[in-house]
Amino acid sequence: MTKPAKPKPAPRSAAKAAVRKPARTRAVASTPQASPEQLLHYYREMLKIRRFEEKAGQLYGMGLIGGFCHLYIGQEAVVVGMQAAAKPQDTVITSYRDHGHMLACAMDPKGVMAELTGRAGGYSKGKGGSMHMFSREKNFFGGHGIVGAQVPIGTGLAFGHKYKKDGGVCMAYFGDGAINQGQVYESFNMASLWKLPVVYVIENNKYGMGTSIERASSTTDLYHRGRAHGIPGRQVNGMDVQEVRAAAEDVLEHARSAKGPYILEMMTYRYRGHSMSDPAKYRSKEEVSKVRSEQDPIDNLKTLILKRKIVDEAALKEIDREVKTLVSEAAQFAQSSPEPDPGELYTDILIEA
Repeated sequence: MTKPAKPKPAPRSAAKAAVRKPARTRAVASTPQASPEQLLHYYREMLKIRRFEEKAGQLYGMGLIGGFCHLYIGQEAVVVGMQAAAKPQDTVITSYRDHGHMLACAMDPKGVMAELTGRAGGYSKGKGGSMHMFSREKNFFGGHGIVGAQVPIGTGLAFGHKYKKDGGVCMAYFGDGAINQGQVYESFNMASLWKLPVVYVIENNKYGMGTSIERASSTTDLYHRGRAHGIPGRQVNGMDVQEVRAAAEDVLEHARSAKGPYILEMMTYRYRGHSMSDPAKYRSKEEVSKVRSEQDPIDNLKTLILKRKIVDEAALKEIDREVKTLVSEAAQFAQSSPEPDPGELYTDILIEA
């Protein structure tokens, strides 16, 4: 009797392609439909971030923004969806790709843009720049330039919530490039041990600087990374603001109910380079175009709004005009704001407690 031939193993390229399939994303079982008012709010907020970042890119090209500048274009649904489920006492901390988080936390675009241009009217008086601005009033604690540094600080913020018993949760954002940092796992261990109210939001945009996640991580399902510490995780379509909001509501309640930390891996994508100096030659233009045409969070929400006949095309264009005016005013404010006085070099260095 002839034995059946063994199936040939799939070529390595096919295996890699299988890893990148959208099926990796685990959707929330049933994503509740947002109200018309909520959908329009999400649209406006995401559009505000998109137009702000586009303007920041222009000002950088004109030499009005110096140093580093990491744009959030493409990832807007993540922070807008998370903030839609947040409560006033919750805190936010993130990495250097932070302008979108600031705007989603209701920080004034004028103050953010003024800080980007190094002006006295900025949130950190022109001394923090793109990567290091804060707002205690809005519970936004940065903006951090060291890869992964915000994770232990965010864990400390969560400890503060638990100590004060204020019912708050810290949302600590970081990227797929930071997931392999040692301090991340030290934070996971402590947060799990003490059941701290923290949600670790991994913004997996597929590339850590110029290296794809497949080349940098031995396991690419990052929401599993807390298993050794007993931290549950979930993978979410970070290009769908409604799915993000639904997951955020569930997970924030988990952390708020003294059940400990949770990991949300947001599958998202950045359209621009890692920073303004990055030509992004490590990926094809076709790859970027495909994501933009099929998964863009703003375009897809616009299509949904029109399909549900919440408003018409003219109303959406009016929202865009209003947002562009807001961003233009922020740019004008930034350029007219004075530079910091040299004496500011000696302020905000030390506080006596």
